Amino acid sequence: MYHLPVLKNRRTLLERAEKFISDIYFTDCNLRGRLYGDSCPLESLACFLTPKRITFAEASKQIFDPCKVGDTFGPTWWTCWFKVTLKIPESWRGKAVHLLWESDGEAMVWRDEQPVQGLTKEGEKMSYILSECLQDEEPHSLTLYVEMACNGLFGAGQGSQIAPPDPNRKFSVQKAELVVFNGDVRELLTDFEMLVDIVKELGEEEQRGYQALFTVNEMVNLCDPSDPSSFAKVHSLAGTFFNQRNGESQHTVHAMGHCHIDSAWLWPYEETIRKCGRSWVTVIRLMEKNPEFVFTCSQAQQFQWVKSWYPGLFSSIQHYVKKGQFIPVGGTWVEMDGNLPSGESMVRQFLEGQRFFNKEFGRYCKEFWLPDTFGYSAQLPQIMQGCGISNFLTQKLSWNLVNTFPHNTFFWEGLDGSTVLTHFPPGNSYEMKGKVEDLVKTLKNNKDKGRANHSAALFGFGDGGGGPTQLMLDRLRLVQDTNGLPKVQMSTPDELFTRLQADSALLCTWTGELFLELHNGTYTTQAQIKRGNRQCETLLHDIEIASSLALYRNNTFPYPAEKLQELWRLLLLNQFHDVIPGSCIEMVVKDALKYYEDIRSGGAALLRDACEALVAKGSSMAVFNSLPWERLEVVQIQEGAEKSGLALVRASSIGVSPVKDTPPVTPVSVTVQADGTVVMENGLLKTAINRDGTLASLCLISANRESISDGCLGNQFVMFDDVPLYWDAWDVMDYHLQTRKPVAEVVQPVHVVSPGGLRGSVSFTLRISDKSTITQEIIMDAMCPYIKFSTEVQWAESHKFLKVEFPVRVRSPNATYEIQFGHLQRPTHRNTSWDWAKFEVWGHKWADLSEHNFGVSLLNDCKYGYSVHKDTMTLSLLRAPKAPDATADIGIHHFTYAIMPHTRSFQEASVIQCAYNLNFPLRLIQCSPDTVPWSAFSVTSQAVVLETIKQAEDRGGVLVVRLYESHGSSVTATLRTALPVREAWVCDLLEKQDPNQPVPVTSEGITLDFNPFQIVSLLLIM
Repeated sequence: MYHLPVLKNRRTLLERAEKFISDIYFTDCNLRGRLYGDSCPLESLACFLTPKRITFAEASKQIFDPCKVGDTFGPTWWTCWFKVTLKIPESWRGKAVHLLWESDGEAMVWRDEQPVQGLTKEGEKMSYILSECLQDEEPHSLTLYVEMACNGLFGAGQGSQIAPPDPNRKFSVQKAELVVFNGDVRELLTDFEMLVDIVKELGEEEQRGYQALFTVNEMVNLCDPSDPSSFAKVHSLAGTFFNQRNGESQHTVHAMGHCHIDSAWLWPYEETIRKCGRSWVTVIRLMEKNPEFVFTCSQAQQFQWVKSWYPGLFSSIQHYVKKGQFIPVGGTWVEMDGNLPSGESMVRQFLEGQRFFNKEFGRYCKEFWLPDTFGYSAQLPQIMQGCGISNFLTQKLSWNLVNTFPHNTFFWEGLDGSTVLTHFPPGNSYEMKGKVEDLVKTLKNNKDKGRANHSAALFGFGDGGGGPTQLMLDRLRLVQDTNGLPKVQMSTPDELFTRLQADSALLCTWTGELFLELHNGTYTTQAQIKRGNRQCETLLHDIEIASSLALYRNNTFPYPAEKLQELWRLLLLNQFHDVIPGSCIEMVVKDALKYYEDIRSGGAALLRDACEALVAKGSSMAVFNSLPWERLEVVQIQEGAEKSGLALVRASSIGVSPVKDTPPVTPVSVTVQADGTVVMENGLLKTAINRDGTLASLCLISANRESISDGCLGNQFVMFDDVPLYWDAWDVMDYHLQTRKPVAEVVQPVHVVSPGGLRGSVSFTLRISDKSTITQEIIMDAMCPYIKFSTEVQWAESHKFLKVEFPVRVRSPNATYEIQFGHLQRPTHRNTSWDWAKFEVWGHKWADLSEHNFGVSLLNDCKYGYSVHKDTMTLSLLRAPKAPDATADIGIHHFTYAIMPHTRSFQEASVIQCAYNLNFPLRLIQCSPDTVPWSAFSVTSQAVVLETIKQAEDRGGVLVVRLYESHGSSVTATLRTALPVREAWVCDLLEKQDPNQPVPVTSEGITLDFNPFQIVSLLLIM
């Protein structure tokens, strides 16, 4: 009797199975070649091109010209609308009928004036289901419209994905026809594919892998692709394998559909609106067929876009949110950068996001969702908790270049001690495909084995949108509980975090920032965007404070809540994690800069209206101070139509003060030495400036202490070669530090601009190269404890990095950097790989290097990149990457930084206040001559900063004030106010009043206790 041979060659059996389902090899006789049956051409195909993104109503009225498959359309960023007329053959009755559409541009199918399906070749969505099983009563003749964007899923990069877009690229339709879809073949292909992947992923060491190998080989033996009657037995054999169950201890993977859509990146904001439409309408179609399917979706801004552009789709989303399948997550307006936005901006991200989600869906998000940003501030846990969020999901730290982060599931403790349960999906991705590889990686990569037995797996095409597919769902359904693989359950973030919290007793805690050891260049790239962000944050801060005060100084003043929300939302949009970092194409940069101009112009009018409401009109001048301390500063004032002058002004804390020139205790003296150096002195500081603008000396007079290191020069501009490994706009690599070159060529040596008195200043010009120059004015003001460097750079470099250095006479193992609502320390040495990875770090308005009783602070008005190594303090100024924006940073730049030596600690020396003063200028307003100084708010403790005053959301006559402890100390402080406050209540960052925390209001004010770096928000009822 004949016996089948026992085959022992693993490779031949595995490759046999692979070829049996290949879409390249043997498709004439293998199973893949039977996926589609009969085909039928379209009745007609016509199109029209438009440079604009228009509505369906407008598109359907256009004149369509005949076209054919293979024609090209473009150029890049245009839109081609197709009118598709089709007729399904009568003979296809009882069969599944699809429109097969393959194009290299992203597309959307419209039917009955509604979007019904996204079509994206790169997102494996190339067919629109016309009928699951064609019946006589179904329409056989149809007219559809297909809206094709002349860009791919990742834009139109020329040569590589992140290269600048090719503006003249053409796009084509490669396939447009009707086909019979064989669902039984698709089902079998999934069986084969998953078994083949189990063989490959489990490898030769696992018995289960060999069981899969022999099962799939037997399936090939049984399967006759030309005879569908053989399929049932083959499917049954696969089912026997997949239905062999796990034990109870097996790891559980919580699968969640996801579609990460960058609000702008390699495509403009406007295209993102359509990406959302294409992706989310496809998700709705999947939910109609798969009631267990759960999809997570972040970014309130994107929901707002869809509500505006696709109201029918938005109604469907609301329906599935109620059913618990479409899950809004994140709680923020956009998935913002985690480093650069101010503390108040971060609060507003949550305030706008959470309020939107609650209004539109009746729910607040419980989890912060930020999978793809470039580091995470140590204040985020406190901000999250203040916004009703106690869980956090990301995966970006898996991109670390130097060190492997030690956890996937842990408690993250912030600057003030607040903790949030944090999960990094061990698969290190937010766009898995439901494959065996994803599940095995999730299991093997889990760094908290024994502590956490549950993990997330986010599946769906992402970054450029696309989202989940039916195939992904089929894969995951097949292996829900298959021996040898982790258990898989479709789940929600709430279910995942509930399970993790229940088993959290052994979880570890990570304290402090989550620093990404990559993409350090994003602290500096696209300097105009950074400047726009800082200036607009400052402007909105001032508008809100002035408007809040105007409410109580002028009965007729209307608080501009609606306009402020509009401006805030523009600012928050630009804080998206590929816009404010500067890692976007030129089109996005232009949009972002336009939005900043919109904020500046709209905001200037609001600020003017509010300031005018604070004082009686007249011909005299006053200043509005939005900061919670008294200031003594030199300001520039207008002395007639064409002449401007200077005045030393004492400005009341958060209030208005008339401009009355105060004589300085010590005027500024400016002396030109015989060798061309200039000495400036103001009683606090004395500096010697060389002909090339470097500081030979900077002396703190009261301590008789020199600040500049022996044999070194301060204010030294330096250039570096800046060629990263790949991510051009994103990365600066450690090896750039080996290419340091001082900028030494003097075009115009130091010369006196202001001779002294209230202000002394000198100016000079250096040549960086034949294409770039630096012109700087070094300014010393009377009574000012720091020297300002007002800088203009004409910049036209390529792959260069400009910085400025201050070697100082300070020895300390740590430097301090301002972050949101506080500060933190980072090492100045390179002892460990964790220290070395911080060769370029981020900070906000100041950084400080101090030893006991002496230090030096570096302040700035729009920069974020720093480095402090040993005794050298460095501020990063400009980069020159060429991708994805070939014109990045080319142009004229203006910025100011300052150097401030001090005795005692930086806290006691008022460095924090000085950095605020540099960033928040006193605002000049016209007033009547009898205007008297007036202060609305002040705080008794220097440690506590009154950061925000605004009208409460939806509550006229109620103010929100937000304070934070800035020194890192436990302190009691009293908030004093001239406003008629009747009641004060503690509220959270979403402005929800805590009924258990009234705060006594006395004649002295409102007294509060603070822990280190604590944020406190109050509702003040008048």
